[in-house]
Amino acid sequence: MKMLVQVLLNGIALLVAANVVPGIHWTGNFFYLFIAGLVFGLINLIVKPIVTILSVPLIVLTLGLFFLIVNAAMLYLADIVLSGLTVDGWGAAILGGIVIALFNWVVRAFSE
Repeated sequence: MKMLVQVLLNGIALLVAANVVPGIHWTGNFFYLFIAGLVFGLINLIVKPIVTILSVPLIVLTLGLFFLIVNAAMLYLADIVLSGLTVDGWGAAILGGIVIALFNWVVRAFSE
């Protein structure tokens, strides 16, 4: 059940980012939002740790700011996989990554 809620929250985070960030566009219904949350969650579960490990030198060199680029790249990857999500540029992807991270942080703060 917890996993199902996390998938739904990922989809809602994508929807919030699409409504807040001007360069991110979302089209789709509730079911597609669930699928988008599942895809985004799988990307963050499988691809993000590999990219993070490979980019440790850049993360250390930039004092952690390179995580913004890693999050943006994961959002871009979701854009490639999902037809209903469109990210216009790296600036929108970085802002979208920040919005999604803040959304997840707030949800985790209230759930514990």
